[in-house]
Amino acid sequence: MQSGLINKVAVTPANTTDAKGLKHICPTRGVVFADKGYCTKDAQQIIQSKGCEDGSIKKNNMKGKNKELDKWRSKIRAPYERVFSKTNHRARYQGIAKNQFTAFMESFCFNIKRLVVLDAPPIILT
Repeated sequence: MQSGLINKVAVTPANTTDAKGLKHICPTRGVVFADKGYCTKDAQQIIQSKGCEDGSIKKNNMKGKNKELDKWRSKIRAPYERVFSKTNHRARYQGIAKNQFTAFMESFCFNIKRLVVLDAPPIILT
C-alpha cells in the first residue's frame, strides 16, 4: 500500500475477531504492521504461514515488549490508519453480502480518488 491504494478488503461478522479475518487479507510477503488485536497465536500462525514478518505492536504484558520499536511501528502505521479513520464504522445494512458490497464500493471509490491525486500534474505557482 505504498501508493496509498487499498489492495484487499474483507468483511467479517461482528462476533469474529479481526485476527480471524486476517487470513483473507494477509499479503504473501512483506511485513504486517498491526495493532494489539493481532498478537494472538492464530494471527501469528497466519502471518508466518503466508511468509510475512510480524510487525504488530505488542501488549504491555507480553515477553519481548520493546517500547522504542513499538513507537517506530506506530509511526509507520500512522499514514495508513488516517485513511481508515475517516470511514464509517457502522453497518448500514444487515447481512454480510450487502455490507461486503458496500465495503468494496467504498474502497473502489477511495482508490479512484487516490489515482486522480497520484496522476495529477504538479502545481506550479508563479
